[in-house]
Amino acid sequence: MANSNNVQLLSSSKCFGGFVNRYSHDSSTLSCLMKFHVFIPPQATNHRVPVVFWLSGLTCTDENFIWKASALKSASELGLMLICPDTSPRGVEIEGQRDSWDFGEGAGFYITATVEKWAKHYNMFDYVTKELYDLVAASFSADITKASIFGHSMGGHGALICALKNPTKYKSVSAFAPICNPINCAWGVKAFTGYLGEDQEKWKVSIFNDYLMILISNF
Repeated sequence: MANSNNVQLLSSSKCFGGFVNRYSHDSSTLSCLMKFHVFIPPQATNHRVPVVFWLSGLTCTDENFIWKASALKSASELGLMLICPDTSPRGVEIEGQRDSWDFGEGAGFYITATVEKWAKHYNMFDYVTKELYDLVAASFSADITKASIFGHSMGGHGALICALKNPTKYKSVSAFAPICNPINCAWGVKAFTGYLGEDQEKWKVSIFNDYLMILISNF
């Protein structure tokens, strides 16, 4: 059960002894209304439970994993809370954000935009690792000291970079078919150029492979 006045319950379905709930909240990080899904396992009625943040891939919403991944039965048996955010801001008006499937709406890439046009809304890295993380800790029966992060494709890269840059927040990180080096493909270059600008040196702190090499070189 959410305990914050900023979190509004949109729907609730009983599932494997727990609940699949969809919520909305006003995001200060993204300057828009955001929706997210939560699977609350039955064990959460008695005590705080470990939590897994799931990051979806390109074109997905907060609904894809929760309904298509067949993860809820296992999560119920293991007593895991699942948090499924959206893949980008929604409901904002920015020229060009719906022109293609691989950039803009549905393609936030879990980075914090620095290009002025996108910087007000497209801050998915900060949203996932700060605002949503803190909201879950405050609003649900989640043991945030036992949080993990997991993702697929664009979300796989998001999970890796989120965990790498926040090693004290996540107990584990997993990635399914992650885009570990997104600038080696045309749509990765398109996204990072659009959100971060032309200077590729500034991209390195947002790219898993490059940031990992930075850490290793400083070790």
